[in-house]
Amino acid sequence: MGNAQNTKQSNKLSLTSPALPRGSEVWANAYPSGLSAAKLPFGGKSSNCIGSKVSSGSAGSSVRPEPGGESRANLIVELREARVSKGWSRKVMAKHVGVSPQTITRLEKGVGTVSTLVAVMDSTNFMLTGLSAGKTLFEKLRNTRIKHGKSLENLVRRTGLSQTAILDLENGAGSVEDLLRLLAVLAPRARRQAPARAYWALGQKEDRDSRFTPPDFMDNIYNAFGEIDLDPCAHKLSPVLARRKILASKGGDGLSQTWSGRLAFVNPPYSCALQWLRRAHEQWSAGHVATVVCLVPVRTDSAFFHEVLSLDADIFFLKGRVKFLKPDGTAQQTPFSLMVLTLGANAEQRARYAQLAAGFWSRGRQPNDTDL
Repeated sequence: MGNAQNTKQSNKLSLTSPALPRGSEVWANAYPSGLSAAKLPFGGKSSNCIGSKVSSGSAGSSVRPEPGGESRANLIVELREARVSKGWSRKVMAKHVGVSPQTITRLEKGVGTVSTLVAVMDSTNFMLTGLSAGKTLFEKLRNTRIKHGKSLENLVRRTGLSQTAILDLENGAGSVEDLLRLLAVLAPRARRQAPARAYWALGQKEDRDSRFTPPDFMDNIYNAFGEIDLDPCAHKLSPVLARRKILASKGGDGLSQTWSGRLAFVNPPYSCALQWLRRAHEQWSAGHVATVVCLVPVRTDSAFFHEVLSLDADIFFLKGRVKFLKPDGTAQQTPFSLMVLTLGANAEQRARYAQLAAGFWSRGRQPNDTDL
């Protein structure tokens, strides 16, 4: 992200200058001679472009740099990456948000309404860092301005926006272009918060899911919950002790085969953990297993978690990170937090586990519970 720099350098910057300063008020791209503003990012008008107000003509033409061009471009790129990372096309994204695919295309060029932008951010879990605390993006903008002692007059002068436009943004209205201009001055380091990783690495799925629960961790499971009758997602290299193991390497499939026994332990492939949690709840609800203990990443954003697991499951949030075993015998610490999610565990089992492991229990809600 570009840093905001309140310099008073000359506003006569040559397009062919070998070293153009980069900052929210003195940055401009060294575009080739004759490149029109219509060809620049953020749409057709020069006011939507990085390094806007570029005068056409030969090399040596002067420019009036626009605030935060680089950071604005990065935010738009990150918005598109958030969509792509979910495997959504613009058409799918449009359906989720309730707009046309053309609206998403324009938004990913920095053109559109703030209300659409917020809807897209919500649907992709796109969170901004670098702003003051607040319940909404607009509240964060206002709180950031107040925290840094920025008057409306100051922002009008530095952003080129009208006072009305800034107030609109602080009240949930306005355009994406205006929001990006305001962020470039008010919070030049604002960027997308790194999404939580639910799996191990960026390599092949088979590799990133090949991590095994360490024996010392399993000792606490055995001592608190008893002997394991079933490991439905077992691996031939896993040290988990279970009377019955469903091994994919031998044609088994814990997502389709019926589970059985008093206690099932589930440490699933984290790239598809939600699928295994659904299966665990299904088999427990059907009475095929009395108790299920799952070791999974702390992911509470799904509707299934809020509508089902929050009612039926008791969850132990582990303190610190767990070191898992790799196929070569070495250990690797998880790049994410873990929780032990249980279905059907009794009070005695939960109490024993709390004595053995560092963390705390969060009990499942009852269907008739109401928020205070």
